[in-house]
Amino acid sequence: MKIFKKLGLLCITCMLAITGCFFVGCGKDYNTIELNEVTHSIFYAPLYVAMNKGYFAEEGLTVNLTNGGGSDTSMKALVANSADIILAGPETAVYTEAEGISDVPKVFGQLTHCDGSFIVAKNKHDNFTIEDLVGETIIGGRKGGLPAMTLQYIIENGDVNGVKDYKIGTGADEINFRDDVAFNLTASVWWEDSSVEYCTLFEPTATNMVKEGKGHIVASLGELSGSIPYTCFIAKSSYLKDHSDVAEKFLNAVIKGYNFIHDNDSKVVAEALKKSFETNSIDELKVAVEQYLAIEAWSQDMAMTSESFDTLMNVMLNAKHITEKSVFENVVDNTIANKLKA
Repeated sequence: MKIFKKLGLLCITCMLAITGCFFVGCGKDYNTIELNEVTHSIFYAPLYVAMNKGYFAEEGLTVNLTNGGGSDTSMKALVANSADIILAGPETAVYTEAEGISDVPKVFGQLTHCDGSFIVAKNKHDNFTIEDLVGETIIGGRKGGLPAMTLQYIIENGDVNGVKDYKIGTGADEINFRDDVAFNLTASVWWEDSSVEYCTLFEPTATNMVKEGKGHIVASLGELSGSIPYTCFIAKSSYLKDHSDVAEKFLNAVIKGYNFIHDNDSKVVAEALKKSFETNSIDELKVAVEQYLAIEAWSQDMAMTSESFDTLMNVMLNAKHITEKSVFENVVDNTIANKLKA
């Protein structure tokens, strides 16, 4: 739990500093939601479709979106009351619950259920396999973050659900696995360090690296990892209790975004995403959407299951960032998600 101890101290300080304004006299409009996302990626397409197609507005909501540049930073924003809801990895809720914060942040909707990153190499590698990482360096994400822990699990154990499609044996010890780079700096550090052949990137950054002639996408970690609760909507327990109607409208709008994606072809979806990714062409967005559809990245049912939560626990235990499994009900609240699927 050392990863989040500094966060815990910071949270206490921030909460004391702003509690008076936030709860006493600010007159907050809860139909305006401050949403902090871990990063800006086509991986979260249902959210952006919901924004761009006006589904939040249909629910009477306004969503102000900010970028945390990492799940840890997004969680700090939530605990410090600068965000109402965050879109981040569920591991952050596990860490924070273990810190003993009284108003526990809880997962109330699961957006993605597999790894959404891609292994990008500077050189072209035909028929890439995990064994190709032996003797090489890969930047796999931030220490304690789910991208890094999932890749570590794949390297050491195979598919996170126990299905091994390859044998790497002791080769895992010969891979220089780096988790010392801030999430939002991965691409630049990878490119500038000549000793690093591989990194993991989400879309559209991965495609941008290819477009700029800097690298090649050689594998989808979603295909390699299999199902795992990966990116979720998280809010404080008090928010879910006091403003459950707002949280329900929020999830309902995202579900509309999901349905739009599955009811239309990838070009139409790309056009709906264009406003959120103005530097990418329709064709680039179309390819990214198809890549994520191919691995069934998005959750139709936004309720996290106890079985998938247990998979998350196994991945975190393997990375040695927790020493025991958390209780499912202490981290996940499926009340709203279950209501919407009924």
